[in-house]
Amino acid sequence: MISDKKIAVVLPAYNAEKTLGKTYDEIPFDIVDFVILTDDRSRDNTVQVAEQIGIKHIIRHEKNTGYGGNQKSCYNKALELGADIVVMLHPDYQYTPKLLQSMCYLIANDVYPVVIGSRILGGGARKGGMPRYKYVANRLLTFSQNILMNQKLSEYHTGYRAFSRKVLESINYNANSDDFVFDNQMLAQIFFKGFEIAEITCPTKYFDEASSINLIRSIKYGFGVLSVSFSYFFAKLGIGNSKIFKA
Repeated sequence: MISDKKIAVVLPAYNAEKTLGKTYDEIPFDIVDFVILTDDRSRDNTVQVAEQIGIKHIIRHEKNTGYGGNQKSCYNKALELGADIVVMLHPDYQYTPKLLQSMCYLIANDVYPVVIGSRILGGGARKGGMPRYKYVANRLLTFSQNILMNQKLSEYHTGYRAFSRKVLESINYNANSDDFVFDNQMLAQIFFKGFEIAEITCPTKYFDEASSINLIRSIKYGFGVLSVSFSYFFAKLGIGNSKIFKA
């Protein structure tokens, strides 16, 4: 705990047997109260590895629900267990768990209700091996999103995020997509509700075992991101009927 706040780390997992152990070993258990792993019907031994390393809260999906669907199960379980702060950490070891303390302290001390780890601040993305086309797409999408949503984030596409309980209970994340655009929908919902988001510099690693989507799915994701941003823009004007911005 930090300031009597119960902290949960959630791991949305899919085929993470090779990296789960390294990720888990770096989690700072001096502040983390429990870890939840949701396995999205992996084709490897992710669940067995999770059991071997001692993860007590394991959710097994009977069918693959997608990246967003996996996160929904994570957050629902964390709230059910009474978490005050929930940190979403990818178990593919692309993001370092060593930033957990910094992220959680900002929330526990009521500085910010949401903290994300930015790969763009400090140039961590390219240093860590982010493909050039993904970096360019990231910058173009982020620029467009900031204009449409009247915000100033350095990026909207990181998978390293920490939320206060109040934020998760205030937004209807269960109405979001089960696909990769879920992440962007959550940030849009958070801004729509008037919450502020802090960013900290986050180094990242790109390697064979790290999760990544192919070019076709990246293009689909990009159009989905723009759709979310336009929906937010019109919702702020009182136009449109996007269900994700409804209580």
